[in-house]
Amino acid sequence: MLTDVHQRPLRNLRLSVTDRCNLRCSYCMPEEEYIWLQREDLLSFEELGTLVDVFMGLGVEKLRLTGGEPLLRRDLPDLVAALAAREGLREIALTTNGLRLAEAGPALLAAGLGRLTVSLDTLRPERFKVLTRRDDLQSVLAGLRAVAHSPRLKLNAVALRGVNEDELGDLVRFGREIGAEVRFIEYMDVGGANRWTPDSVVCRDRILELVGAQLGPIEALEADDPAPAGRYRLADGTVFGIVASVSAPFCSSCDRSRLTADGQWFRCLYALEGTDLRGPLRGGASRAELEALVTAGWTARADRGAEERKALARRDGSLTAEAGRDDPHLQMHTRGG
Repeated sequence: MLTDVHQRPLRNLRLSVTDRCNLRCSYCMPEEEYIWLQREDLLSFEELGTLVDVFMGLGVEKLRLTGGEPLLRRDLPDLVAALAAREGLREIALTTNGLRLAEAGPALLAAGLGRLTVSLDTLRPERFKVLTRRDDLQSVLAGLRAVAHSPRLKLNAVALRGVNEDELGDLVRFGREIGAEVRFIEYMDVGGANRWTPDSVVCRDRILELVGAQLGPIEALEADDPAPAGRYRLADGTVFGIVASVSAPFCSSCDRSRLTADGQWFRCLYALEGTDLRGPLRGGASRAELEALVTAGWTARADRGAEERKALARRDGSLTAEAGRDDPHLQMHTRGG
């Protein structure tokens, strides 16, 4: 198994299929317009498949399709079906904002998608409009109804102080109703989230306090894999998770990397530079040559980005607004979150 400087295996790849998004969430894309990736630079499905084979040959066994908003990529079920046909993949997952889920969700599941995660930070229409700058909560809810009780359905909710912390219990209840496990995520200071401040973060302990006050006693569950979320169970058996990437970083067990839609490979969400795989791929590099590039990048990997950010004496947003706008590869929506 290929490991890095800290003996972390290369096991989990986040595969962005587009940098475009149809929402403008204040914590992810605070500007209305950005410099977008050039369409001719986006990897074709065949090119994505070739690179997936390279990563699988070096130990990757889990894929997550991301964006931007991945459901904006045309014919996405075709890509899922092609990936699902590969032996050796334990899981193909996808994260979406849900706006197009009612139409696309059943086809993606039929194509072989194994896990579906929908981002939903609020159940209140006016609050959704403020958070996303789009008045379309009903489309998300319709999408969730279309895939309710699907195997391994999850809801991601970014907990924001003074914004939605009063809804955490309601979100857990809603997840229980549709057969989805809720994952609360601490607001991270990365990419386009350049308005981040420590005061905006609702930390893990506070999330547990708020959920417990609404829904009763909480039991911590033992981890059975290196997933970033700690999992908890209520007295009625309902399970939810918390990704404490700000207050309790999980760098020591991080086995994931990110491939942007134009073929730039990042080993850490906080990394300022990646490795270009599109250039060599389109230049005729053999599989062995591509594997050598990935091997060299991963074995030299020493990134502990979230831990390093936490250790800073002063911690503001990781990028200036100007830098975030000028280089699309520094954005959370380009790297796939």
